[in-house]
Amino acid sequence: MSKSGNDAFKTGDLAVYPAHGVGIIEGIESRRISGEDQSFYILKILGSDATIMVPVSNAASVGLRKVMKKSMIPKVYSILKERKDTVFDNQTWNRRYREYTEKIKTGCAMEVAKVLRDLYLLKHDKELSFGERRMLDTAKTLLVKELSVAKRTKEEKIEEELDNIMKG
Repeated sequence: MSKSGNDAFKTGDLAVYPAHGVGIIEGIESRRISGEDQSFYILKILGSDATIMVPVSNAASVGLRKVMKKSMIPKVYSILKERKDTVFDNQTWNRRYREYTEKIKTGCAMEVAKVLRDLYLLKHDKELSFGERRMLDTAKTLLVKELSVAKRTKEEKIEEELDNIMKG
């Protein structure tokens, strides 16, 4: 099992798992599956009861990644501040929903920020569907958790910052 040094995680490392958010690697366990030994990261998602087993060999392909560097934070904030005319009118809510789901599944903080921004702006134009409201909450939660870890700041402070940016 060859691993390049920069994508291998150790017990105690923080990692981001797409659509679930920031977790801590609680351990690396071996399991025998279909007659083969496989190693798994045991990832405990912060702020939830969820624990996910991520095959070490698939970690990169499922999108497991390190928490964003502090230098990325201004880029995320600038995405949130963008107010270009987003094309909502000719899309049905379910097409938008599928598009946003795909963006959240990438696990990329930039994509999650775009979903948060777009849904927040849309909310001021029209009533969001139940699914869109839930997705808005999910996007916000994912960003708040990762930004608070990256900035080493309380989640409440990040939430306040995001609310101020979005009202901007």
